[in-house]
Amino acid sequence: MPVPSNDSQGIQAHHQESASPVQLEDLRTGEIIDIGRSEHEAFWSWAVIETLRHTGIRVEELVEITHLALVSYQLPDTGEKVPMLQILPSKANEERLLLVSPELASVLASIITRLRREHDGTVPLTARYDPHEHLTGPPLPHLFQHRHGPIWAVPNYNTIRTWLDQTIAYAGLIDAEGQPLRYTPHDFRRIFATDAASGGLPVHISARLLGHKNLNTTQAYMAIFDEQLVRSYRAFLNNRRAQRPEAEYREPSEQEWREFQQHFQLRKLELGECGRPYGTPCKHEHACIRCPSLRLASSARPRLVEIIANLRDRIQEAKLNGWLGEVAGLDASLQAAARKLASLDRMRDRQPGGPVNLGIPVIADSR
Repeated sequence: MPVPSNDSQGIQAHHQESASPVQLEDLRTGEIIDIGRSEHEAFWSWAVIETLRHTGIRVEELVEITHLALVSYQLPDTGEKVPMLQILPSKANEERLLLVSPELASVLASIITRLRREHDGTVPLTARYDPHEHLTGPPLPHLFQHRHGPIWAVPNYNTIRTWLDQTIAYAGLIDAEGQPLRYTPHDFRRIFATDAASGGLPVHISARLLGHKNLNTTQAYMAIFDEQLVRSYRAFLNNRRAQRPEAEYREPSEQEWREFQQHFQLRKLELGECGRPYGTPCKHEHACIRCPSLRLASSARPRLVEIIANLRDRIQEAKLNGWLGEVAGLDASLQAAARKLASLDRMRDRQPGGPVNLGIPVIADSR
C-alpha cells in the first residue's frame, strides 16, 4: 500500500518488505536515501568525532577501546570515585588513564546502549585485525564495532575516514577559498591539544594526556595565535606582579627612563652597534674590534677591510722595530677582525631560509 507523500518535507517514502531497508526519496534532488544506513553512519560519525575531540587519542587507540577500558579511580583525599578511560599503548609502551568528562561519558553510554540494544542486551565479543602487527586479536567487547552485513566488525581507518568525509560534506563546511574542508582523525588530536593550551592546561600535563614523551612534540600540535599569546602573557605578568612587592613595579622616574633610552644611543659604534646589556660597563676598554658583543653593520665592511690592512702594516712595523709586546696585542686584534669579516661575509652570502640579523632594538621617542 503506497504511503502518501509529505510535500512540506520534500520526502516520499517507499514501502519495502520487512526484510528490506526502508528507503526515502528526496523529491527536491531525486536522491534515494536508505534511512537505516544513513542513521547508522550518522551515529558512528558522531561517536568517533566526539570521542576523538574529548580525548585527543589516536585513531589506532580509538578502535582498541573496549568495554573493559572503563574503570574507576578513587581520589585519595576525598575518597570520591571518578570514571577513567584506559588507553592501550599505540606508539608508546605505557598505558595511560584519561578522566572521563560528563560529555565523554554521555557519548560512551550512548555507544554501549546501542550495542546492547542490537545484541540481545550484551556488548558483542569481536576479534579485531591489527594492520600494523598483522595479527588478529582475541574476541573482545570493543566499543567501536558495528554490524557489517551479517557479522560484527571493528571499523578500519578507511571506514572512519569515509564517515568523517560524509559528515563534513553534509555540514557544508568550506575554507576561505570556498573549497570543502578535509578532516582526518589526527586533526582532532591537534584540536584537543590547542583547546587544552587555550584553557590554561600546562603543556607537560597535555603531553601526559596525549602520550608524548617529548614536550616539543606536544607544542607542535598546538595552534596558538598571536592575540591569544599576548593575552595569556599579559595575564601571566599581572598574576606575577600581584604576588610581588609593589616597590619592585614602581613607575620609572624621568631620569631613569632617559638614561635607559640614551643607553641604546651610546652603543652605536663606527663599525655597528654594541650588544652589551643595559647598565653594564664595557669590559674590553672599548677595544670593539675584539669584543664578541660587537654587532657589525653591513655598511661597515669597507672600513673593516681597511682596519685589517692597517693592522697588518702595524704588525710588520712592530716586528721590524722589535716591539714584541705590541705585536701580540695587534695580532689578537687582527685575528678578531678577520673573524668578524668572515662572519659578515657569511651573513651577506647566506642562502634563503638562513639566519637573519635583526639588529639591536631601538626605543622610539614616546613624545
